[in-house]
Amino acid sequence: MGDASYGRVVPPDAGRRLLVGGGAAGVPVLTLLAVDAPVGLVVGALVFGCVYALAFAPERGTWLDHTVGGAAAGVVAWALASLTLYPVVVTAAPAWTPAGLVAAFPELVAWAVGGAGCGAVASVVGARVLDADKADAAAEDPPVETRVVVVGGGFAGVATVERLEERFGPDPTVELVLVSDTNALLFTPMLAEVAAGSLEPTQIMSPYRTTLRRTRVVTVEAVDADLDDGRLYVADADAPIAYDHLVLATGSTTNYFGMDNVRAVAFPFKTLADAVRLRNHVIRCFERAERIDDPARQRELLTFVVAGGGFAGTELAGALNDFAHELLAYHPYLSPEAVRVVLVHSGDRVMPALSASLSAYALDRLEERGVDVRLDTRVTGADSAAGVSLEPGGTVATQTLMWSAGVRPDPFIEQLDLPTVDSGAVRAAATFAVPGHDGVWAVGDCAAVEDPKTGERHPPTAQYATRAGTHLADNLYASVRGRDPEPFTYRSAGKLAVIGHNSACAEIAGRQFSGLFAWLLWRAIYLKKLPGADRRIRVSISWAVELLFPRDIVLAVTADEEVPRP
Repeated sequence: MGDASYGRVVPPDAGRRLLVGGGAAGVPVLTLLAVDAPVGLVVGALVFGCVYALAFAPERGTWLDHTVGGAAAGVVAWALASLTLYPVVVTAAPAWTPAGLVAAFPELVAWAVGGAGCGAVASVVGARVLDADKADAAAEDPPVETRVVVVGGGFAGVATVERLEERFGPDPTVELVLVSDTNALLFTPMLAEVAAGSLEPTQIMSPYRTTLRRTRVVTVEAVDADLDDGRLYVADADAPIAYDHLVLATGSTTNYFGMDNVRAVAFPFKTLADAVRLRNHVIRCFERAERIDDPARQRELLTFVVAGGGFAGTELAGALNDFAHELLAYHPYLSPEAVRVVLVHSGDRVMPALSASLSAYALDRLEERGVDVRLDTRVTGADSAAGVSLEPGGTVATQTLMWSAGVRPDPFIEQLDLPTVDSGAVRAAATFAVPGHDGVWAVGDCAAVEDPKTGERHPPTAQYATRAGTHLADNLYASVRGRDPEPFTYRSAGKLAVIGHNSACAEIAGRQFSGLFAWLLWRAIYLKKLPGADRRIRVSISWAVELLFPRDIVLAVTADEEVPRP
């Protein structure tokens, strides 16, 4: 879910974008008129086109990207306008009932088709109007020889370079470099669906080279930096990369809090390889359990412990619980009672970032589906023979411990001579500049940035990282052009979490949603945010196939050897 950020939130070419969006809005207007939609919704279609042009940069990406993205945005607009806002205004109650959903189905089709057309038209027109405008503006800028190097290809790093491409346009005097040890952006909100067999691994990876038009992509690991001389050292290179501005967006890595025995046996859950290894391991546990006659040993193999009850851990527990019970259909000799998913969380409620009521709903749904939730409980150790030790709670006999209980900054950050906080993250100002180091910026999970209004550190979430990266790029652009950067103030526009079995929790614009409706919102919103039209189409097809057929249980082929497990 996107966030609202305050500071610079309106693009400099907002007037032209509004004209483009207003014209493109003619398509959803016509489709809604075709189904005899109320006048209020037709007016809403005009607003939809303008918001789309302002929020999603129609000059970026192909027409197919925006066609698919516009259709997904149309589904969201249908949920907000046809099912929520308009019914509340007319009848003082949203149309979330089964009868209301059926009655609004023609409008769903109209919004989806109209949104697709709006995205396509906005893309074609926007690419001509807005790119030409940027070229004229770039010709007026004074020549500045500048190289900007961004280290890290996660949400913050990619958002930074995408925005820098927009701001600097075709200016040849500014070179943009992205350094990452992978060649694609991992869409982490859908990582649990890969681990649970709902999606294929490459469907949630978007190659940088297909979306970045003028950024030089260097697929290599950064190993060190000379902050005084402006040099970045990378692996397997004869010479360092010189820079004038260095953006640190390296993200985070798994934190085991000094428990080496846990590190030795736990499955981390940060990368695509982690999700694939976990999926393979779960399938192998079922295969091994069917060859064993001892019920206690079977139960040990089919007990899966997830440490960490935040968004990632809770979503993983729900998805894994669904996957494990679907696997039972292929293993009729195994008892359903032998399958158990245990979610361990040190706090007093799961997903504490949500409201207390939604957190309680998530807990009820998980327990109703058979997940064993242990609150106010910590993992204190793990052993290949004894299982997982809990405090309180004794020992759980298991062959699987999944770790989602903490993160720390990437080791690359730790070796740099930079100001840090207790967690090891780089201390950065509200503008994302690192104090005492001109030209060095930090953003995302590796940075500790305080909100100037609340004094609290911003959350390490994908939606925050995207907004922060965009704002950092604006500040870096201002710095290069001789203007002062502006502080960034963050305010979340909403939170979304899927908890398995077609259920989710959502907080959007102060309203709370749960159940099937929230699950549909989760899929529509994240489908729109998934980069690349081809990825959106493939994910949509996979989701549709999953409604009709069981999940794939083929063991994925990986180059990595499985590490020993408890």
